[in-house]
Amino acid sequence: MDGSSFMEGLFISLEPMNILWIIIGGFLGTIVGMLPGLGPATAVAVLIPVTFGMEPVSAIILMAAIYYGAMYGGSRSSILINTPGDGSAIAATFDGYPMAKKGQAGEALAISAVASFIGGLIAVVGFIFLAEPLANFALEFGPAEYFLLMLLTLSAIVALSIGKMVKGFLAMMLGLTLSTVGIDTQTGVYRFTMDIPHLSEGIDFLIVIIGVYAIGEVLYNLLTIDQEKKEKKKVGKVWFTKEQWKRSKWPILRSGPIGFLIGVLPGAGGSIASMISYTTEKQISKKPEEFGEGAPEGLAAPESANNAASVGAMIPLLTMGIPGSGTTAVMLGALIMLGLRPGPLLFEQQPETAWALVNSMFIGNIALIIINILLVGLLVKILDTPAKVLYPIIVLLAFIGTYTLSYSTIDFFLLLIFGFFGLFLKVMDFPLAPLVLALIVGGEMEQNFRKALLSSDGSLDIFFSSGVSIVLFALTVASLLYPLIFKFFKRRNQAKKTDRISKSS
Repeated sequence: MDGSSFMEGLFISLEPMNILWIIIGGFLGTIVGMLPGLGPATAVAVLIPVTFGMEPVSAIILMAAIYYGAMYGGSRSSILINTPGDGSAIAATFDGYPMAKKGQAGEALAISAVASFIGGLIAVVGFIFLAEPLANFALEFGPAEYFLLMLLTLSAIVALSIGKMVKGFLAMMLGLTLSTVGIDTQTGVYRFTMDIPHLSEGIDFLIVIIGVYAIGEVLYNLLTIDQEKKEKKKVGKVWFTKEQWKRSKWPILRSGPIGFLIGVLPGAGGSIASMISYTTEKQISKKPEEFGEGAPEGLAAPESANNAASVGAMIPLLTMGIPGSGTTAVMLGALIMLGLRPGPLLFEQQPETAWALVNSMFIGNIALIIINILLVGLLVKILDTPAKVLYPIIVLLAFIGTYTLSYSTIDFFLLLIFGFFGLFLKVMDFPLAPLVLALIVGGEMEQNFRKALLSSDGSLDIFFSSGVSIVLFALTVASLLYPLIFKFFKRRNQAKKTDRISKSS
């Protein structure tokens, strides 16, 4: 790292106009991230015209602020109304929404903001010192390694459906099946499109997320509304307790590096980062049974990871010109239009621009935690909204978010289908995470599997041909064996406890 270029970039990022862009971008990103279906990629794409005529440095700072601001904001709707803003915010519904239902919405929002802040700072520090070696490491991932990484993610999330493993497996298989709808990119064959031209491009996973979580949740609440007490919900404090912080701090510090490293891998993204961090924490937790019931560490871990992943995704973009996520793909096109050419020569030819961006991310995370903490008191008031007002608003936002994906009314029918399907899954007590995650990674997983076999003439040896692939395969097996090991030790501890009681009596 060139010290003089780093300092020059720091001074550029501290210019008053650039600080203003950081604040504006972070605030807009937070708001857009809360809206179902409108993720960071949409926010950046919509605001590209604003950057025309701007200095290239200011433009990239604004776009980056929108990006990680949306990563902050995506979990707000997950926590408050069980509706993820985008794919990377799914994990925040697992424990964030149960916390809100228990009257801890303020604490959940505060934990989410602080976890995102610390995860982002960890990733920025990692970026400063590890950008070049990590970019080279990411190049070691071929189709076989990417397939095994996604297989590990799916196996971990299914394995942690303790008590519901069969249902989790069925949900995962359904998600993988849905991911095959559309034109096969390798053969050009139409699959499961039912002669509907709109389905040739596949089913957008955001439609499934919005349908299953938002519409499904509204329908479920309408069925059970008479069973609930008509008392006013408490929203809790606007800050977390010492006990909650004690349970969250180590998961935050562990998940930041995990999210950062996964974010560096092109195509992995915040969804996989947040899921892996969540499953990791549940596996090592002394109280895994509390996950899904409002465990603060179950919210803190994925929030730290997904924000760190957004910073990590900048490494392949800036050092190799390879977008690490959908949002960075949009940013790549915008940067080229602005006359910047991301790639190996960027840090040599325009180092002040690259380091100004890195330093702006550090400043942006500080600005965003202030913005998000100030918004906590306002956001928790959403829970005070009467059901007859709140539910129509959620449905309206769901339809607006769905329409903006491809501007097709056919998506409305898909939204309703998946809404009723989400209600069925909830009533039958199926875990939703394996379904959604399988749909998100299914397409890439299939293509990488087939590319790997093509490159090895059909030999499965390619999945054990590198150290990385062997480690990933071993972790996959370990994640599948974990429930059996956990059950064995739990039974043994219960037997010992019973023996002690019988001896003492």
